[in-house]
Amino acid sequence: MRPVSRRHFFYSAGTALTAVQATRVMGANEKVRVGIIGLGRRGTVHVRTYLALSAESEITALCDVNQAALEKQQTIVEQATQSKPKGYADMREVFADKDVDAVSMPLPNHWHALATIWACQAGKDVYIEKPACHNVFEGTKMIEAARKYDRMVQIGSQGRSSPNRQKAMQLLHEGVIGKLYMARGLCFNRRKSIGHMADTPVPPGVDWDKFLGPAPMRPFNNLRFDYNWHWFWDTGNGDIGNQGPHQLDIAHWGLGKPGLPLSVVSTGGKYIYDDDQETPNTQLATFDYGDAEIVFEVRGILTGSEGGISNRTFSPSVGDLFYGSDGWMSVGPASFQVYQGERGEKTVDEQAEDNQEVSHNGPHFQNFLKAVRSRNWKDLNADVAVGVLAADLAHLANISYRVGKKLKFDPQTMTFPGEPEANRLLTRAYRAPYIVPEKV
Repeated sequence: MRPVSRRHFFYSAGTALTAVQATRVMGANEKVRVGIIGLGRRGTVHVRTYLALSAESEITALCDVNQAALEKQQTIVEQATQSKPKGYADMREVFADKDVDAVSMPLPNHWHALATIWACQAGKDVYIEKPACHNVFEGTKMIEAARKYDRMVQIGSQGRSSPNRQKAMQLLHEGVIGKLYMARGLCFNRRKSIGHMADTPVPPGVDWDKFLGPAPMRPFNNLRFDYNWHWFWDTGNGDIGNQGPHQLDIAHWGLGKPGLPLSVVSTGGKYIYDDDQETPNTQLATFDYGDAEIVFEVRGILTGSEGGISNRTFSPSVGDLFYGSDGWMSVGPASFQVYQGERGEKTVDEQAEDNQEVSHNGPHFQNFLKAVRSRNWKDLNADVAVGVLAADLAHLANISYRVGKKLKFDPQTMTFPGEPEANRLLTRAYRAPYIVPEKV
């Protein structure tokens, strides 16, 4: 299948543009004009956050394949600002809109890479949710596009903009618990069974073809459409690729190891439930870095908490634990603790100063807007390369799980030597015309 050319892309949106022509030079105090693409559950958070940042940004366009969701958010923005944003069903029209400087895209995982590449080619800066990409190949193309077109691409790893977590990471790097040998990521996120559901006709007002995009065409099923797309390999990556990239990013950040591991092994399964979910609800992954390791665990069924980490709202433990020669550290959603010595004496107990610390949405979006103005991608707290690394850890774990064995990995070639079945899962077969191109 032949990749969609940039010429075809821009003309299909109705306007012939180049990335340079589409880029606007902004003044230091000028508002960033934002188009939000994807108005589901996370999309409503994007709308609220940018409305709260109205001194720095302006929502000028909204886009969704679901007409009802689009119209609802248009009304919300209009009521808040007395100005109705443009509405689109096709993201390519947002990319071609000269009144949009940046796009914020809480899309399903399988759309992250292609949407980001298209936006970069159109001269738009990008905020894209985690995981950065749906597979390893896509992440390399996203980084290439961001650098080639000089775009700011922020990944939704909000913990990077948390002062609490920044302080915890600094202490780790300064040696507060000595030489680190292990980082554990905990994703004990309670997930109930999704049950079974029959295919149905596509609901009125929904463009199912555009929702599936790069994924294979399948009959409409609401389990594959409304949030539960996370639990199907076509569109999601399980909870290790959903909640997981947040804690994988913190684990890698704290451990201070560069790049990807030398080997990975992941086991688990879908236990207890008899339903349509494809991805595991219980998973254990170990990433070997030679003299240290990252261990990541997913538990979606009832379980206890660990390390004193409590999310208080819906999960026993979502966070990270670090182990070193002189002690250990527990890092939760809004606090961290340090325990030192043979007796495990608690020597540090830091709590977030305000509720915003838990979600980090406002500070992370503000950081993105700052980089849009500065035109320096190094100002981003979660630049695309950072987000891709966290996503790749999840992808490597899922590949090991799916092929059923431990795998050696070569970070230089980005392949599993001598493992053709595993290497096939580094990318996917794309459905024309929604193809992530080799050349961006």
